[in-house]
Amino acid sequence: MNDSNMAANIFGRYVWLIDILYRYKRLTFQEINELWQKSGLGNGEKLPLRTFHSHQSAIKDVFDVYIECDYKDGFRYYIDEKGRLNGNNLRHWLISSYAALNQMRIDNQLEERIIFEDISSGQAWLTCIAEAMRNNHVLSITYQGFGKEGVNTFEIEPYFLKSVKHRWYVVAHNPYYPVESEEKDFRPRGVYLIYALDRISNIQDTGKTFKMDENFDVNLFFEGCCGVLTSRGKIVRVVIRTSNKFAEYLRFLPLHKSQRELSSSGGSTFFEYYVKLTSDFYQLILAQNDKVEIISPSYVRRKMLKLAKKMMVFYGKEEDNLCGR
Repeated sequence: MNDSNMAANIFGRYVWLIDILYRYKRLTFQEINELWQKSGLGNGEKLPLRTFHSHQSAIKDVFDVYIECDYKDGFRYYIDEKGRLNGNNLRHWLISSYAALNQMRIDNQLEERIIFEDISSGQAWLTCIAEAMRNNHVLSITYQGFGKEGVNTFEIEPYFLKSVKHRWYVVAHNPYYPVESEEKDFRPRGVYLIYALDRISNIQDTGKTFKMDENFDVNLFFEGCCGVLTSRGKIVRVVIRTSNKFAEYLRFLPLHKSQRELSSSGGSTFFEYYVKLTSDFYQLILAQNDKVEIISPSYVRRKMLKLAKKMMVFYGKEEDNLCGR
């Protein structure tokens, strides 16, 4: 086994231990060993106790995940402060993804039985941008926005990476972006913009460095947003009505993190949200088809009515054509 395969195997062992303790909650070393022998990672051989303790220590250093032993509960091992793992979306995603890859690597037959959605090509730039973020390096990107005829090459200061609906975006400070202002002698300091990685055709590290604005709050930047689009508009309280049956779905899969259930009566359930009225919001509501009705504010309801009428025009024309055949 070469060095790279050995490193991958050891890393896979770490992830496997975290995953089984996350799923089974508490296990004795004997139970861990039984699962280990069945997993395929150890080729049916037992996991030595000394090796297990070595992995336990390495997991603490690599993942900041603490595997502890409860001597009062039959010497069972567990993940201490599991909430710290759940609260770190990136770490949780990496561990869950690698755990699945682990299983596929063990049993090649599973590879043909797991179906993934196509992921945009933008992921090719992830490592390059992450490295620039770590070193605070200015990047020169060649970018073509949707609806734009040509491409432009300009410099950005990469602040954050964000994943939305299987697409990757970089939140960046553009120091040379023109900012309109009525103030005389106003010198623009640039703006914070979001760039889709799959719209980037080239990236060059300029070697120049930048200093992140310590006052920039990415959570505040995306506050009230329903996707990746931001707005200078105010956050609005929106109330929707849905059937009690669909309400069960929304309880498990909220439309937005601000979702709160208000009441249920007469076969209907009401939810409220605090969101910014971007096109992402309206697309989110439209995606629910006839399952959701906006109750308030009235101007948001009217906006949805206009969108519905416009769709009726599209499909009405098609119906006329079909009827004329």
